[in-house]
Amino acid sequence: MFDFRPAPDCPKPEAYRQLVDAADALTSGEPDPVANMANVAALLWDFLPDLNWAGFYRMIEGELVLGPFMGRPACIRIPLGKGVCGVAAGDAATQLVEDVHAFPGHIACDSETNSELVVPVIRGGDVVAVIDLDSPLKARFDEEDREGIEALAALIAERI
Repeated sequence: MFDFRPAPDCPKPEAYRQLVDAADALTSGEPDPVANMANVAALLWDFLPDLNWAGFYRMIEGELVLGPFMGRPACIRIPLGKGVCGVAAGDAATQLVEDVHAFPGHIACDSETNSELVVPVIRGGDVVAVIDLDSPLKARFDEEDREGIEALAALIAERI
């Protein structure tokens, strides 16, 4: 049995350090990328409060395709450059969006989502996936979240 949850009063940078350590422990030596994404999605769901979706979109034949996640059913395919995930993948750059309703071309997979953080997972210079976090709260994500999820993406880049 695994129990990786941080203490409720844990400072955010420490919680992200623990999240990366837990992801490392769960994915180290496991060659199956889907299994690794599934476990990381579950960790994100357990570690981060105020989410309504946490998971992956995988880059397959030039578009994003839904991968392992926690939350409500989601859009299956997202073209590059469309929505927050498609922009993050197309630009190979993190997107931290305080209000998704103000984001040009936002794709509303869940009407309850108000803010989003999408971090590309880059391997060998290519985007292989994105980590997508959605929240019903506006401005849920900040620079500490960005840094923490970017560290996670760097860790798992060779494992998914």
